[in-house]
Amino acid sequence: MGRMENQNLDDTMPTPTSEIPPDHPGFDETMPVATMPAIPPKRGKKSPMRLVVLLGIAGLVLAALVSAFGGYRAGISARTNAQATQVAGTLQQQYDLAMQEIQEENYERARQRLEYIVQADPSFPGVTEKLAEVIMQLSITATPTFTPTPEMTPTPDLRGAEELYSQAQQYLYNSDWTNAIDTALILRKNNIDYQPVLVDDIIYTALLNRGKDKILKQLDLEGGIYDLTLAERFGPLDAESQSYLTFSRLYITGASFWELDWGQAVYYFAQVAPSLPNLTDNSGYSANERYRLALIKYGDQLANKKEWCQAADQYAIAISLGTSSAEVTDSFNNAQQKCGGPAQSTESSDATTETATEEPAAEEPQPTSEVPTP
Repeated sequence: MGRMENQNLDDTMPTPTSEIPPDHPGFDETMPVATMPAIPPKRGKKSPMRLVVLLGIAGLVLAALVSAFGGYRAGISARTNAQATQVAGTLQQQYDLAMQEIQEENYERARQRLEYIVQADPSFPGVTEKLAEVIMQLSITATPTFTPTPEMTPTPDLRGAEELYSQAQQYLYNSDWTNAIDTALILRKNNIDYQPVLVDDIIYTALLNRGKDKILKQLDLEGGIYDLTLAERFGPLDAESQSYLTFSRLYITGASFWELDWGQAVYYFAQVAPSLPNLTDNSGYSANERYRLALIKYGDQLANKKEWCQAADQYAIAISLGTSSAEVTDSFNNAQQKCGGPAQSTESSDATTETATEEPAAEEPQPTSEVPTP
């Protein structure tokens, strides 16, 4: 107890100063100054409250991070939903226009719009059924039926099988493909067992030649495709006919993207133009000319996006395909400079694309700067 009291008294006593004031009675400059040893501060135990505060701060930081990540995911989702809504609106607009054109019996334009929708979203409601309906309508209008109309044959043809067969051969010899087909079909209907291989050969040959005539002379690519496809049921196509069938399909597909997607139009006509540059549809524009115009339009599109090097490539190919206007040349030079290369004087190229072994008979229209309507 005595020690504790002394300790308490010591704690209450004032700490002596390090020096005696000069005016003190006992002041002596020769006396040593008495100093008190410094009392070390007391070290208390760490409070658990500090640990709680630290844990609370850590929790707040974690909550902030989780909240920020959630906001980022929400922003991404909102932007994706907005883009999907915009695309869906565009496709719905194209679908509505296609429905209007079907009512107006403008099946070709409706087919182009529906194929664009299928390319963008095959699951779009009702688009595949409508596209099949439109293609069927085009097939009906493109190629007449094999069955003779009542006006052409008001009474049943009762001629003998030999006479019908000879008549079909004569039509075939005279390049009268439609009558050759109709006569052979009558023969098959009346005498199904009469020389089936020879009769089928007449039908095959007539369909093959009529299909090529439609493509090359009548500029009816859809009708030609239909006839050549029917001919394939009777026998394999020769290489020339197969090429006409293949490139006609590519041409029609490329035309379906006309004014809708210039990049796709360039892709398809780039496959047709080198092999069949004179292949033409009822618009009067050859595959070569369509390829050239699509390249220019695609180059303009890329230039608007400031993709200068790719734009310059499109202009350069277009200039090599035929006479181009000064505007196209200026566009090429501008894109070439901004791409980083020197501008070049690009005059009309004398180079011509390779032609197929046997070019189509249809004459190619003169190049023009106008964009054809599919």
